[in-house]
Amino acid sequence: MEEAASQLEARAALDRLLEVTATSFQEREQLEQALQSRIAIEQAKGMLAERLRLSVEDAFLVLRSGARSSGSKLHELARRTIQERDTPTEILVALRRSLEKDPG
Repeated sequence: MEEAASQLEARAALDRLLEVTATSFQEREQLEQALQSRIAIEQAKGMLAERLRLSVEDAFLVLRSGARSSGSKLHELARRTIQERDTPTEILVALRRSLEKDPG
């Protein structure tokens, strides 16, 4: 009887350990994805600042506006900005809107 209880406790402990390990791997994957997204956004900000002669802050605002107005995810538009030779249309439209609001 004690041996059976001991085996049940050991099994429960092993199950819990496996659950915690799986959760840790999932969290690590989420953090890695978040880091990669952040890196892409930072690179895109720098590229847009250079291409469009904007401050880094304004480049981010245009990137964010382009993503919002097109229904894209920010990191996806950032990756396109990095990968494509030409500035994505969504960003150019957002820049034009921004300039129309504040021409100065």
